[in-house]
Amino acid sequence: MFSIAALVPSPPILVPELGGGAAVGAGTDPADPPAVLRAAALDAAEKLAAVTRRWTVVGIGTVDGVLGPESAGTFRGFGADVRVALADAPGFAPDPRLPLPALIAGWLRGRVAPDARATALLIAEDTAPARCMEFGATLRAELDADDEPCGVLVVADGAATLTVKSPGYLDERAAPLQAELDRALSAGDRSALRALDPALCAELAVSGRAAYQVLGGLFAADSSDPMVETHYRDAPFGVGYHVSVWRPERKA
Repeated sequence: MFSIAALVPSPPILVPELGGGAAVGAGTDPADPPAVLRAAALDAAEKLAAVTRRWTVVGIGTVDGVLGPESAGTFRGFGADVRVALADAPGFAPDPRLPLPALIAGWLRGRVAPDARATALLIAEDTAPARCMEFGATLRAELDADDEPCGVLVVADGAATLTVKSPGYLDERAAPLQAELDRALSAGDRSALRALDPALCAELAVSGRAAYQVLGGLFAADSSDPMVETHYRDAPFGVGYHVSVWRPERKA
């Protein structure tokens, strides 16, 4: 039974070692933006882990794909050989090309739920909205057919064109789009997520658009919008990051 979804962004700076920090510890000092974001992401992952040890990760890939629990990787390409896996299996050889959403999911799993097992579903960044919603709805049906509680971890980023220091430089259209995206994600507004324009999102480097629409499709069959706890919504590095936990409304 599908029970919970957590949404986190994908910046490698979530991993302390990549910023020169200690392997353990995530502070909340507002003068340390990576630590604040890290604490929020870990908190959301802990909410997921409190409900289930069976995770399905949804993230963006160059093409659609599936990565099983035997998948392992390393953040070596981002500056430190921090090894992670989608399940607890020390014998797995790390794949240096493991996609970033799987790396982030593996790191979170290792920190908050070492006994969890995850499968990562990658959806191509240019997937049409209708297909994204269908992808989410199909995943929901599969998870609801399971007798055990199941959870989904969505790894996605917002606009990367919010400031002159953003990876995509500044686009004046990005701030209002990111504000509406943050509002929709905080409200669980499925209609607003479905309405995201793929062309505009591509122009504004909203790389997580397809994953956000899969999240909307995951809850599409419910009679009302989900209950949402927002843990973080900000753009400390010129990229929109959102952390939240979504739960379906359940009849009494």
